[in-house]
Amino acid sequence: MSTRMENPEISFDDPGRHAMAQRCTWVSVLVNVLLTAAQVVAGIIANSQALIADGMHSLSDLVCDFLVLFAAHHSKDPADESHPYGHARIETAASFALGAILAVTGAAIIWSAAIKLQDLSNLPPVAPLALWTACAALIAKEGLFRYMLHVGERLRSPMLIANAWHARSDAASSLVVAVGIGGNLMGFVFADSIAAVIVGFMIVRMGVVFSWEALQELIDTGLSVEEVDSIRQVIVDTPGVGSLHELRTRRMAHRSLVDAHVCVNPRISVSEGHRIAETTRKRVLDSHPSVADVLVHVDVEDDLDHDSKSQSLPDRSVLVSHLAPVLAGLPEPHRVVLHYLNGRVEAEVFLPYDALADSALIDRAERDFAECLRAHPLLRSLSINYRQRVLPVQRD
Repeated sequence: MSTRMENPEISFDDPGRHAMAQRCTWVSVLVNVLLTAAQVVAGIIANSQALIADGMHSLSDLVCDFLVLFAAHHSKDPADESHPYGHARIETAASFALGAILAVTGAAIIWSAAIKLQDLSNLPPVAPLALWTACAALIAKEGLFRYMLHVGERLRSPMLIANAWHARSDAASSLVVAVGIGGNLMGFVFADSIAAVIVGFMIVRMGVVFSWEALQELIDTGLSVEEVDSIRQVIVDTPGVGSLHELRTRRMAHRSLVDAHVCVNPRISVSEGHRIAETTRKRVLDSHPSVADVLVHVDVEDDLDHDSKSQSLPDRSVLVSHLAPVLAGLPEPHRVVLHYLNGRVEAEVFLPYDALADSALIDRAERDFAECLRAHPLLRSLSINYRQRVLPVQRD
């Protein structure tokens, strides 16, 4: 027996992703054009302030749909010199603008309805046409919500999902409008205006939520605790990683970025340390498809604890100049290796094996090295290594 996901998620790199997002938004545009025209015209004819308010709500949806189309078109642009991380946050900016439009629209509806509630005697009766239109709008908006949510979840697009829930709020507002119009038809003349106020508050609340969530991303709020813990576990389980002492995350629309500082064995080569970093990066990308990129910084110790000490340590040119008087009387070393560990420096000098033949030279060198070590407190140790001839075996 085989199992299969009925609605598999679409990969971020799928070439059809952008087309599917655009098609979904164009469906929303068509529905909102029809609803805006029907609700406003019917509201004017039927004297329903609540239905007109709902029509203005649909108009704001239409504006938001065009914002979504604009963002979806430009957010897919590749990274360039001015935007090295790509253009995905255009979606986030569009979500913020969408929320602001909703909040302003809702506030205007509340203000208009509140003014009319101050003089109920002049409110005209509402015709039954308004109720039928509100019910039709309710059905259309609920259907639009289900369709857009389905597509948004497959594409893992916060912008489409936000627009889908916006449509659900529209359906809820149409329900409130229908109830208010029904109350007005039953003789409660204030019910239509009360419904308009409720719709206004619903619109304001949704706008604030959208803008707040977008703002959190724009100020680089990190991923959830669960997501960070999952990424952390993948990193510390990577072969060669001794520990993880700094992990930073941030969102980039439907993707996320990760920065990590890992500790490796201080005695391994630079190339092996780089290999461990690349392995770590690949493991995180493979295990977390929503992560767009991982920057792994390789440390030999927790630099959060020793960073201030390490900053004061002399660089290679200074240290080699301190060792120069000692090295002057010795055969030319094969290499000098420096280890910056725990706020001090460990130096390794590799001399030819033939130097051991001159015991007097070696004794003097050891005394000079000991004196140099006492004279420079930032040097933890000085070690002399004698190498025989190296016979490398290489492939052609």
